[in-house]
Amino acid sequence: MTSIKRIGVLTSGGDAPGMNAAIRAVVRAGIYYGLSVTGIRRGYSGLIKADFWDMNSRDVGNIIQRGGTILRTARSEEFRTKEGRQKAYENLLNAGIDALVVIGGDGTFKGAKAFTEEHNFPIIGLPGTIDNDLYGTDMTIGYDTAINTVVEAIDKIRDTASSHDRLFFVEVMGRDAGFIALRSAIGCGAEDVLVPEVVTDMDEVCENLANSVQKTKSSGVVIVSEGDDAGGAMQIAEIVKKRMPEFDIRVSILGHLQRGGAPSAFDRYLASKLGVAAVEALLDDQRSVMVGLVNNETVLIPFNQAIKHHKDINRKMLEMLYILNT
Repeated sequence: MTSIKRIGVLTSGGDAPGMNAAIRAVVRAGIYYGLSVTGIRRGYSGLIKADFWDMNSRDVGNIIQRGGTILRTARSEEFRTKEGRQKAYENLLNAGIDALVVIGGDGTFKGAKAFTEEHNFPIIGLPGTIDNDLYGTDMTIGYDTAINTVVEAIDKIRDTASSHDRLFFVEVMGRDAGFIALRSAIGCGAEDVLVPEVVTDMDEVCENLANSVQKTKSSGVVIVSEGDDAGGAMQIAEIVKKRMPEFDIRVSILGHLQRGGAPSAFDRYLASKLGVAAVEALLDDQRSVMVGLVNNETVLIPFNQAIKHHKDINRKMLEMLYILNT
């Protein structure tokens, strides 16, 4: 029989659409199972400052469709120190919080892993990041919405590209991972995609664009992940301009547009499913694990695996893009 009576929930790192749906699921699942639930504002910074909020079902009403996070989010340098984590632990004890659910990405789980190792404190993680770069889950909360946002924006960019015979280089988020770039490139029929996982060959890029012209394409879109090794959309566009002056080239950087907006139906479903599973995992005396989704089934992945292992892009999807551009 579990000794957990009160759980805390926080969001940390970059915000992602669906975080509110996850908070809602954790709060309501906790209450359903007879637990008290405390919201922690501004992530690990809120743990250190004891910025706590005793939550009930009404507090999470009408939030499933909202982007961002009602608990706010922040990055905490103090929590990276043992002294900061000790202060957070004492605040949890004083508030009677027996376990945590943390919603975030790689940095969030690193902090959770360090905390639970030092204080033997039960923590379950939910993968909340638009980058989809966490090992052990097919999809992360926010990824589907980000792709839809990118595709919608590029559909509009393509309208003006076609009207003016222009080539657009569109930069999307993905400092270390090209998941958003690759899937949205397929979804909007981009002429090429450049991602951090593949070394960019500018000769090959120009050859691909020249082939597009031969197919009577007078306009086009190339999607560039912000972490691409050639330096991002602005620098790549400058190189292509010098080599291929016949192109009328423009650059569009989508930026934080990709983080906002109402979560998609899938992200609401995913956040709800994983939120309930996180509470159930705590009641089953699980700790230091991330709840993921594999083949539409929930799985538990130890933090050290989710953090340590690299999740690679699907190379078959890259091949698919080039097949569809022949």
